[in-house]
Amino acid sequence: MASVNLEMPPMDYGIRTGNQEVELNAVKGQMGSKTRGVSLTWNDLWVTVSTRKSGRKAILQGLTGYARPSELLAVMGPSGCGKSTFLDALAGRLDFSTRQSGVILINGHKQKLSYGTCAYLTQDETLLATLTVKEAVYYSAQLQLPDSMTKSEKIQIAEQTIKEMGLQDAMNTRIGGWGNKGISGGEKRRLSICMEILTRPKLLFLDEPTSGLDSAASYYVMSGISRQKEGRTIVASIHQPSAEVFNLFHSLCLLSSGRIVYFGPASAAIQFFARNGFPCPRLQNPSDHFLKTINKDFDEDVEQGSAGRKPTEEVIDLLVNSYKSSEEYHEVQNQVAEICQQGGEILEKRSHANFTTQGLVLTRRSSVNMFRDLGYYWMRFATYVAIALGLGSIYYDLGSNYRSVEERGLMVAFVVSFMTFMTVGGFPSFVEDMKVFQRENLNGHYGCCTFVIGNTLSSIPYVLLISFVPGAIAYFLSGFQNGFGHFIYFELVLFTSMMIVESLMMNVAAIVPNFLMGIVVGAGIQGLQILSGGFFQLPSELPDPIWKYPLYYMSFHKYAYQGMFKNEFEGLKFTDDQFGKNRIMSGEDILRERWQAEMAYSKWVDLAILVGTLILYRLVFLLIIKTNEKVVHARKASTSILSNRSSQIMAKSLPASPLHGLTSFDDSPTING
Repeated sequence: MASVNLEMPPMDYGIRTGNQEVELNAVKGQMGSKTRGVSLTWNDLWVTVSTRKSGRKAILQGLTGYARPSELLAVMGPSGCGKSTFLDALAGRLDFSTRQSGVILINGHKQKLSYGTCAYLTQDETLLATLTVKEAVYYSAQLQLPDSMTKSEKIQIAEQTIKEMGLQDAMNTRIGGWGNKGISGGEKRRLSICMEILTRPKLLFLDEPTSGLDSAASYYVMSGISRQKEGRTIVASIHQPSAEVFNLFHSLCLLSSGRIVYFGPASAAIQFFARNGFPCPRLQNPSDHFLKTINKDFDEDVEQGSAGRKPTEEVIDLLVNSYKSSEEYHEVQNQVAEICQQGGEILEKRSHANFTTQGLVLTRRSSVNMFRDLGYYWMRFATYVAIALGLGSIYYDLGSNYRSVEERGLMVAFVVSFMTFMTVGGFPSFVEDMKVFQRENLNGHYGCCTFVIGNTLSSIPYVLLISFVPGAIAYFLSGFQNGFGHFIYFELVLFTSMMIVESLMMNVAAIVPNFLMGIVVGAGIQGLQILSGGFFQLPSELPDPIWKYPLYYMSFHKYAYQGMFKNEFEGLKFTDDQFGKNRIMSGEDILRERWQAEMAYSKWVDLAILVGTLILYRLVFLLIIKTNEKVVHARKASTSILSNRSSQIMAKSLPASPLHGLTSFDDSPTING
């Protein structure tokens, strides 16, 4: 095996536009300086997961290797071999159900993967379907790039990045999604990469960037990635690349059942397999041959005519043992030790846009998304208008007789209960927003507070629209109490109630991101609040345990019902024309006797309690996502431990400088090979 050149070319942060070159680091030094890049090494990396039957199961078993600047390392292997887990371990994204041991070093140091130094592209596409390619990248640039850069410089970088990924012809095309055709799958993958490389990160992790794409689209995606390798360390898991894509790889890490079958130059893998008795047939794709040789999922398939073939498990063991005793394995050990001895810079967190800028950008982006997404508010608006017309025609001109007392109560109950209940229709859009937020927050684009503020501010005009217009139609057709103040109060209660339900469904989306389960949970919570709100069963008739205490006082419907009742009945006189009577009843008597309203305080107190409930729900939403964020960071800081065996192996090769923790150590049991 030929020696591997350790020369690391300088990282170019320049963005060329015409004859000009815009240096990112030239703008007040915010984006870093030219360096030789980042070298990533890992030694004796183990990842295990707890199981009910066997206690713990090894997902990755003693992996050792490296990734260097200006090179593309491909991680290949059959489904379930541990490719995604391997990338998650390197990027510090493993969850609490896993336990990790081994040494992961960046430039010979243990250090954090701070914002701007690392980017991670997941398999799932999480993009706002209503935005165009240009808008998506531009908004992302506004969020990520520092305020020391001018708006024109950010636009220039965004457009240049789009051109680098070959998306210039689709700049003004919407991303598209269900029911709205947009850019192709390959273009979506390249767009996702665009949004992650705006800060010119030195480390780029790609999890199945060609998943779901045909061979042509896969090649265009990977060739676009390959063009971005200069000065950047790229690690990509890929399932089954074509021959053209395979030729783009510099290094290959071939996994099977969590073990390394081969690590080294991609071009030398064919000789390794041939040397061990598994030559690649002529004109066959090398990656197809490798995966077919080490895939044991179909050993029992009798239709394959496997008589006389050696069991795949034996083949894998043979290749793994051959690799461990080969020159390639010793060369990898030497390269890891040499990279660690050379050391390098400590990566520093880069700055991004400030809180105010991010809040404004998120508000604007969310507003554009809400305006263009028909299912977010417009379909609900049309439905609300239709229902309001129905209510107005059914309860047209209620009058002031005894029957109108019940009809006014039913009208208020329907508006408060069912018109707000229909806000669950926006749950699918909430879920998509949460997916985008979780990806961008995990990659450090912005924080939880800016997301909550931006989402709240952008939703207020639309909720005001879908509450004001239908509310006005129902209010005036039914002949509710005259007076501008009464009408405004009615609208304020309806608007606040809708905002409360939206906040409730966002809390559900943050906890239960599954669409069907979220709808069921959100509808169930609202159903309990409606039942205990004091209309369908009067407060004095509610059972004391649970229903009266605490549900009755926790339900926002209680305060919406009573506020609207007071707004509607106070100051009016009604004629009791039942059974030949003509007794005059005051609205206050009806409130006390018929609706059992609490008259010790005014309707404005009920509205104030509703506003407080809205603020509380939004704060709970912030608390939930903030807790999830802290859990993710705690997970990064606790899942990796330094094993005794790895410490002994690396002790001689590590520099004398102190270690800067990529992940902090814990007292978990050490996993040895």
